[in-house]
Amino acid sequence: MFKAKDLGIDLGTANILVYIRGEGVVMQEPSVVAIQKSTREILAVGSEAKQMIGRTPENIIAIRPLKDGVIADFDVAQAMLRYFINKSKSKFSLIKPNVVVGVPTGITAVEERAVKDAALQAGAKDVQLLAEPMAAAIGAGMPVGEPTGNMIVDIGGGTTEVAVISLGGIVTERSIRVGGDEMDAAIVNYLKRKYNLLVGERTAEDLKMHYGSAYFSDSADDQKRKVERCSIRGRDLVEGLPKNIELSGEEIRLAMQEPVNRIIEGIRYCLEHTPPELSSDIMDKGIILAGGGSLLYGLDKLIRDETGMPVYVADDPLTAVAKGTGIVVENLDKWRKTLANIKG
Repeated sequence: MFKAKDLGIDLGTANILVYIRGEGVVMQEPSVVAIQKSTREILAVGSEAKQMIGRTPENIIAIRPLKDGVIADFDVAQAMLRYFINKSKSKFSLIKPNVVVGVPTGITAVEERAVKDAALQAGAKDVQLLAEPMAAAIGAGMPVGEPTGNMIVDIGGGTTEVAVISLGGIVTERSIRVGGDEMDAAIVNYLKRKYNLLVGERTAEDLKMHYGSAYFSDSADDQKRKVERCSIRGRDLVEGLPKNIELSGEEIRLAMQEPVNRIIEGIRYCLEHTPPELSSDIMDKGIILAGGGSLLYGLDKLIRDETGMPVYVADDPLTAVAKGTGIVVENLDKWRKTLANIKG
């Protein structure tokens, strides 16, 4: 008899990751769906759909059904979840899987219900929700069940989740609707404002990933990166024609400064509201960064300078939440107390 393969899902604004019980993280694809405008028929999901962003004819639209870590388009999100759940299920198995989904701590009762309903209608037998910072901490191997303070900062595409965890529960948390998407938007707005140049979100994302920085030290490598120039192509908003400009690393850092500062404010808020005993634990063990945003060059050094705390990036920051949901789905009884309660 074939057993259902239970799933852990990191339902991210930018990417969706799926963990299959006993196999680990097996899927990592963009949270994008391409649909036919008139009929709402699904044409492509994941990587194939992302290739279409900004390049589709009028009758096809590429949608990101999640915004700020929660479902913005229920029908499309449900179709996307069904696609990933079906792709993960064994073709021999007719048994529906149990699913654990990572969700932001700032999620409302209505948003929780939407995630749960979408997963159930997409083919899950039972759906449990796990707070993303808890999932990231578990996935990063932090001792969340011990009576010591553990601070995690999970910087995703739509949200940044900051939490202090002790004894299997979240003591202090801050969910900020700022992440990689806001950094991309900040670059787009900077180029528009300063150079009258319009670029697409994919160009902005490439700029952030390859040339973006949060901080420059006095080291020779950092100073070289600060003045290093890169060529950007977009559309001139005055003449309407294609145009090339060159940007320095310092300009890209300045473009992203506002969303980065909001992340620092969220971390400071959590530290200020943490009990003193747990604060001394964090001072000893440091702050752990997870999520794709934690890979932004110099961000760990900036947080260290701004907080005075040691800062470390998790071993595999992109998969930390998915691994955490997977570890929980492997042993639901053990982790039952850490699962988010449905309010609706």
